[in-house]
Amino acid sequence: MLQLGEKLRVVITDASFPTIEPERLILSKIGASVTKYNCKSEDDVIEVGRNADALLVQYAPITERVIGGLEKVRVIGRYGIGVDNIDLDAATRRGIRVVNAVYEIFDVADHTVAMLLAMGRRIYFMSEATKAMRWDWKEFQPIMRLKDSKAGIIGFGRVGKEVATRLNGFGMVLSGYDPFVSGEVFRAMHVKKVDLGELLRESDYITVNAALTKQNVHMIDETQLRTMKKSAFIVNTARGPLISEPALVRALREGWIAGAALDVLEKEPPNPENPLMRMANVIISPHAAWYSESSVLEIQTMCAEDVAKALVGEEPINLVNREVLSKE
Repeated sequence: MLQLGEKLRVVITDASFPTIEPERLILSKIGASVTKYNCKSEDDVIEVGRNADALLVQYAPITERVIGGLEKVRVIGRYGIGVDNIDLDAATRRGIRVVNAVYEIFDVADHTVAMLLAMGRRIYFMSEATKAMRWDWKEFQPIMRLKDSKAGIIGFGRVGKEVATRLNGFGMVLSGYDPFVSGEVFRAMHVKKVDLGELLRESDYITVNAALTKQNVHMIDETQLRTMKKSAFIVNTARGPLISEPALVRALREGWIAGAALDVLEKEPPNPENPLMRMANVIISPHAAWYSESSVLEIQTMCAEDVAKALVGEEPINLVNREVLSKE
């Protein structure tokens, strides 16, 4: 076990936060220095992290190749809940603990519902038309009343449940798809558990709130989009690769669905040539659903505290790859 005061080096590979003082304050208590970089590639991470004792990561790729080049790293902290940019299997094989920030997800749920409302009530489109001096509500027909319309929630973890709580307040009829959640949990929240096909066919609004895994990449592709109502809207605040972008572009162009609201894309930041950036029936925000001033501080604090625990030999609170403990 490390002794307090032993010199340690923590590298922040990348972070969009305005300050890293929360990390410095917490990690200084165990005698660790904190240095921030702006890594974009695998080579960047290997260069700055080779001799580090710990990494804090936001979006940088922590692949098997990267992990193979980290000579001393014992713990990797991910700024956020999702860890899809970290090769967990490779980290576990090397005995590296991976921790995440299981922060309050109210902001994600709020953003999801805000996007749903903006599409359903055509708020953004009304604003753009009105500012262009087109003062005519009839341009935006039809707008259907939210009460008694059908909303389908894909993924019924913490975010999905919070979305359901908010949508229940509008009097919507809710269904949900999540093979890992029991029917009792759905019923307790006044949500009907259905399979993915029924949810897509019946819903007027669909929110995607599932975690990204190797198994569910493009879980919504051309086949699924073709089954949706032509009047339906889809909202994705989870991960871009859950929806096939080429299929979504075609669905929006050819009118298979009415519109999409996206906080996440398959490639972030997007290529300027991405057709979604120029579509009139699409709202896009810059992977911001997680953000509030409260969530920023929670994420930074949680990650730094768990990294500190791991570095002094304690068990982190939010340990993702718990199987690594059996290798120690």
